Amino acid sequence: MSDHYHDPADLRFLKDMNKLAPTEFNAWLNLDKIVGRDDGAIPRKYRELIALSVACTTQCPYCIEVHTKAAKVAGASREEIVESAFLAAALRAGGAATHGAMALKFYDAAAAAK
Repeated sequence: MSDHYHDPADLRFLKDMNKLAPTEFNAWLNLDKIVGRDDGAIPRKYRELIALSVACTTQCPYCIEVHTKAAKVAGASREEIVESAFLAAALRAGGAATHGAMALKFYDAAAAAK
């Protein structure tokens, strides 16, 4: 048994997931294909960089690997890969700050209710 939470060998369970919930599995698989479209208004390289940013935010190591490699194939530079990661970090930090503002709102409401 692996000591790692993210073990690439775990991907073998996707076959089981497909058998156990084929409708849901195929819906998910088709959603994933959206990134790889070459006929969309957003060029493929940028689709992959956006996907990479989202993967950094959701912290999916498999998605990070797949979309980094696909972005490279689509012509992305190392600098663009790094900037995509920092864009994700900036938005994640923004979400934390605005949720902090929400926490203050709830605190003030609780204080006013006393």
